[in-house]
Amino acid sequence: MRQKFTPQMNLFYPVGRNSIVKELEQISKVLDANPKLMDFVFQDLTTSSRSDTGRKGMTAEQVLRCAVLKQYRELTYEELAFHLEDSDAFRTFSRLEMGQYPSKSILQENIKVIGEETWEAIHKEIIGYAQREKIESGRTVRVDSTTVETDIHHPTDSTLLADGIRVITRWLTEGKELVPQPQYRFSDHRRVVKKRVMTILNARKDTVRQEAYRDLLQYARLVVGYAEEAIPELASYEGHTLSDTFTGRELARRIERAVRILKKVIDQTDRRVFKGEKVPASEKVVSFFEDHTDIIVKGRRDTEYGHKVFFAGGASTLILNCCIVRGNPADSDQYQQLLENHKEQYGRMPRQVTADGGFASKDNLVFAKENGVKDAAFAKKRGLSILDMAKSSWVYKKLRNFRAGIESSISALKRAFGLDRCTWSGWEGFKRYVLSAIVSYNLLVIARIRLASA
Repeated sequence: MRQKFTPQMNLFYPVGRNSIVKELEQISKVLDANPKLMDFVFQDLTTSSRSDTGRKGMTAEQVLRCAVLKQYRELTYEELAFHLEDSDAFRTFSRLEMGQYPSKSILQENIKVIGEETWEAIHKEIIGYAQREKIESGRTVRVDSTTVETDIHHPTDSTLLADGIRVITRWLTEGKELVPQPQYRFSDHRRVVKKRVMTILNARKDTVRQEAYRDLLQYARLVVGYAEEAIPELASYEGHTLSDTFTGRELARRIERAVRILKKVIDQTDRRVFKGEKVPASEKVVSFFEDHTDIIVKGRRDTEYGHKVFFAGGASTLILNCCIVRGNPADSDQYQQLLENHKEQYGRMPRQVTADGGFASKDNLVFAKENGVKDAAFAKKRGLSILDMAKSSWVYKKLRNFRAGIESSISALKRAFGLDRCTWSGWEGFKRYVLSAIVSYNLLVIARIRLASA
């Protein structure tokens, strides 16, 4: 039977003096002061299964605390399982009962159930708590953006072709082992493909490189042919057990998806290498596994592969709201949405807003002023006058300097909360990962503010 709360605290509560233990104590108090958070998590945990039957499992409180702990210490599931078994402080914070030692698979199974909407609701509750406790008023807001990378290797045409050939061949092999007498035939080209990739990597002459690419495309087209012959057979396979039938259909689905991506990679390689075309970023494939990944180019900086995330922070260094978007939109396109999100959270617009120069535009300034923002400063003027943005040059300089503070928040999120690279799979997983990191970061900020004022 699934429960929301852990019924009773451990009698042997450790009183540690380490700074991490003190922070965990304060975070624990914040979570205890907001029991509604457990309702959100409990709803997700019990949506797909009944809560009044079966084994107890982890409580909603334990799942949320373990999720926060994972992001707070930037742990893998395996590391989290180890620390929950080894550390009294971590076990106490997570409210684990005596003899309860969740494995990494159990932790992953429970934490990944917490959805994007739930993390958003948790975030809003914590910001509301900070407002009630007068930690953050939301009157002065600073805005900036960053790129969070997805968990992929640097994409090149040769490595993408090799990835497609490798995964499709592996699944064709699994299908051949599953079906007693398969009608489809295929050859394993992975070894020669690996050699061609190394030739491309080390080639000094364009003629050598193009010849290796020509071979790669030939092998890729052969693999596509093998796969298209195998898909209908695997999809229609009726095994001796329901499990075998399901496995065959799942293999067919995976191979069909991989073939669609591999065909796009073949096309973009042919256009770029042999026809000399510049393939638009919107048409490029950068990963077989995280195919939602966007190509992000910001000015003259290096190209990044992931998604843009826009932040609005407050004077307390809390992250008040964020926007996670697809594609590579201009910063100025998200300015109004961030202000609308702030109004939804606080019931009013901020009195002062300061943003990076990329957000500057006349339309954004007019929108801010018409909606009650007294001072709307941008780090770069971009044709806007100081007196249009703020009531004086002194106020403008103060706001411009204040904006730089959000750089430290973004840096902390990337360095200490794993927001430099998302390790969760899929677009939905990406959003959950970012929001869980922001929630954990905000809890730590509140904990440190309370420790400083104690």
